[in-house]
Amino acid sequence: MGRDVRRNIQKTVLDARQRLTSSSGTRASFDYELMQAYTGSRIGAALPLSAIVVILAVVASFWVPFVFTAVWAGMVLLSLLAVALMCRRFQHTEAAKFNAEHWTTNFVAAETVYGITWSLIPLFGLLTQADALAVVTFAMVLVSIASNAVATRTLTPATVMSTLPATLTVSINLVSMGGTLNYTLGAIVLCAEIFFVYLARQLHASELERISHQAEKDSLIAELEEAQHMSDEARRHAEQANIAKSQFLATMSHELRTPLNAIIGFSEVLKSELLGPHHVPQYKEYAGDIHGSGQHLLNLINELLDLSRIEAGKYELNEEVVSLIDIAEDCRRMMELRAKAKGIDLTFSYGKNLPKLWGDERAIRQVVLNLLSNAIKFTPQGGKVTLVINRSADGGQLISVKDNGPGIPEEEIETVLSSFGQGSLAQKTAEQGAGLGLPIVQKIMDLHQGRFDLFSKVRFGTEVIASFPRARVMDALAPVVERRNRLQIFSEAG
Repeated sequence: MGRDVRRNIQKTVLDARQRLTSSSGTRASFDYELMQAYTGSRIGAALPLSAIVVILAVVASFWVPFVFTAVWAGMVLLSLLAVALMCRRFQHTEAAKFNAEHWTTNFVAAETVYGITWSLIPLFGLLTQADALAVVTFAMVLVSIASNAVATRTLTPATVMSTLPATLTVSINLVSMGGTLNYTLGAIVLCAEIFFVYLARQLHASELERISHQAEKDSLIAELEEAQHMSDEARRHAEQANIAKSQFLATMSHELRTPLNAIIGFSEVLKSELLGPHHVPQYKEYAGDIHGSGQHLLNLINELLDLSRIEAGKYELNEEVVSLIDIAEDCRRMMELRAKAKGIDLTFSYGKNLPKLWGDERAIRQVVLNLLSNAIKFTPQGGKVTLVINRSADGGQLISVKDNGPGIPEEEIETVLSSFGQGSLAQKTAEQGAGLGLPIVQKIMDLHQGRFDLFSKVRFGTEVIASFPRARVMDALAPVVERRNRLQIFSEAG
């Protein structure tokens, strides 16, 4: 959140700085975009406007000598050409060298000259006294105002300077000619100027909003790309850290198991008094503690090694045909002494006529032992643990271990299933563990294409179910019965 706050502050400061340096009061980068739109529109409209000027000159020549209309048209076209060339020069200017004030001044000056050439239309009235010429000049100036307002819509000062001179001269000329019709036409010209300038400002605001939205979209795309890059970088670092962790655990596990085997072996000799009885009785007790602690540490190292091998993708299954019932029965006998020591009733039930399973016997045995060990560990004295082997709903086989221990709060189940994760109630009511049993079970079941489910309710106990898919069940196949067609041979000899 701190990084987001700093980013928002930097964005606000940048926007304020852009507005202070902008000629349009928005952002300096928007000035360049608006100027690009203006020059593109001016260049694109140059040819149509030239055609309009030629047509108006031809129409005016019916009342005014052609020489004068041709001179006027030539002046307008030259000034329009100058504006177009200036726009072309701007488009070849680098954005880094853009100076909004300089270019705005140049364009407004050029548009002023262009507007003055249009304002020479009333001079046609000095050459003839035809009443129809008032209507012609009125029509010509309306076309001028409309076309130039649309072409210069993204640069408001250019819009005003390209249309206002002609508007003023024509409206003044019409009013000076007198008459209700001329007064009306002069008022319409002024109203047209106001309307088209207003329309140009609205188009300018619309273009500015479009540029603003485009800038926001580009900013969001840039932020998304940056976030994706950071995410990819973080994921790469996490993968490298995970690989390094797995390599470290595998290396250290091998290094630690070597001296532990010696400690466990010699402590077994001391505990069994194979070399003679101890003169001090506590020595035998101490040797037993050493042996038990060594065994506990060896089991922990083995779990770390298994977990690191699985996470590194180096845990390979040695698959064969196994009996899930036989494995579960062996594990029950191994855990029975521990259950009796705590006064726990350990029961075992299984379905009838269960076929054998295709899997890794060592890995499946580890699954059953971990589930039973956890259940006995977290079940209080006098409790009950039930081991069930049966068919699953989809035709596979499942291992179910249910206890009536303290249970796991719902919000802690995800923690319990993560590596080194332990629930709060488990830490208070049971002996300490590394929190690797259930994650290893999960990963072993994944390797068998099975699934692992944990259901628990506080004060009602926990049930864990490891399910093997139907594809691993070695169901007996129906016998193949060969039916031989009877072949009759007839002798030609009879």
